[in-house]
Formats: sequence, structure tokens, C-alpha cells
Amino acid sequence: MSFDDPAVVQQQYVSEDNLRARQALWAEVEGENAPVALWRVLSALQPRKVLEVGGGQGELAERIQTELGATVTFIDQSARMVDIARARGIADARIGDVQTLPFPDASFDTAVAAWMLYHVADLDRGLAELARVLEPGGKLVAVTNSMRHLEEFRSLVGLRTSVLDGLFNAENGESSLRRHFASVERLDTELVAVVRDRATLVGYQCSLPYPSDPVPEDVPLPFRVSGRSTIFVATR
Repeated sequence: MSFDDPAVVQQQYVSEDNLRARQALWAEVEGENAPVALWRVLSALQPRKVLEVGGGQGELAERIQTELGATVTFIDQSARMVDIARARGIADARIGDVQTLPFPDASFDTAVAAWMLYHVADLDRGLAELARVLEPGGKLVAVTNSMRHLEEFRSLVGLRTSVLDGLFNAENGESSLRRHFASVERLDTELVAVVRDRATLVGYQCSLPYPSDPVPEDVPLPFRVSGRSTIFVATR
């Protein structure tokens, strides 16, 4: 079982429940949350025509459209996520696959792939498509996690790091991007989530497709878990 298995991806995002369970883990944090850093990066780019792939519940797409005044096209493989994005006012939200983007060359100045490239079965094909639909000098903003992300939680429930092997991550992402883009910059982020109830940990665990041990009944609370993410900005 792997996070880039199309059947696993489809099951994971048939509804918004798994995403919300994962977001709940980060309700209280010490340090700058990666989405805050991502917004700072996007704002500095001043995008005009944006493609977001694998955009989940559409919060970021809505904010780009509303606060930055950009034209946003939204793609996700989940029909439910597309419906949610449309309800947020993203008119051009459609079901699609980053590996076969239905757009002409050089259609966008900015593409966003936030916490989704580790779901792509053929990563090189997906990155090639993203490079193709960007205009010369266009930017891909790609966000992913480190192999050390959530290491305290993974240790707590016996979740093996090997389930992440080969997926797009902070450690291998730059080399993958450089095969398709002229230059790559990176911004590493780190924070600590402070989790004050066992139910939030159980909810997070249940949102994952991997087998693991139960969260102990006597887990010490508050439970502190490290979040380590990287924002890549790749220029075509």
C-alpha cells in the first residue's frame, strides 16, 4: 500500500473527512505553520493566472482568487473536492489529473502543488505536465513534507518510515524538480504541534491508509509532535 497508489488516493479523498482530521492536528502550534509560509511565498510572486492541482477543499484557491486577484483554475481527482471548491466561488474547478493536464502550453504564470505530489504515480510525467503548461519564467510552488515529519507520532504508533520511500519529499524533491525546471529554490519550515487530547491523535491515525499500532490509552498529554515541511519554488 502506497500513498501514490491511485486506488488509495481515490479512497483517501472521496470526502473531506480525512483532510479535516489531519488539519485538526495543527490547531495549536509553536512556530510558523507551513501554510502561513506558503502564503508569504505566493503573495511575493504576485501571480496573475494560477493553476492549482490537487487543491483539496479549495481554501488556498479561494484565498488566491480573493486576496491576490488572480484568475484561478482548480484541478482535483476527487469530485467532492471539486464541488467544495466551486461552492467557494472557484468557477473553473474541474476533475482532472496532473499527469494529463487539459491545457495548452504556456497557459499559466504560476502553478501550485501543495502537499499532493507524493500522491502522483508517475511523478516525472506530472512534473513534465506542470512545466509544459507554465509560460517561460513561470513558477511552480510545490510543498511537501520531510521524511522526519511527524516522527514522534510515527514512533508512538509504530508507523514505519519505509512507507514514504520513493515518494516526493523534502529530501528528494529538489532533484526531481531539477529534471524539469531551470532552477529550484527551497524554504524549509519547522514547528511543533501541541495536541491536548487523545481523540485528535486517533483521528489523525484513522485518516491514514497505513497499518499501525493503536494510540496508547495512557499517551502523555499534551503530546508534542514536530512538523517539517519544505516549500519549493521551481522556475521554468
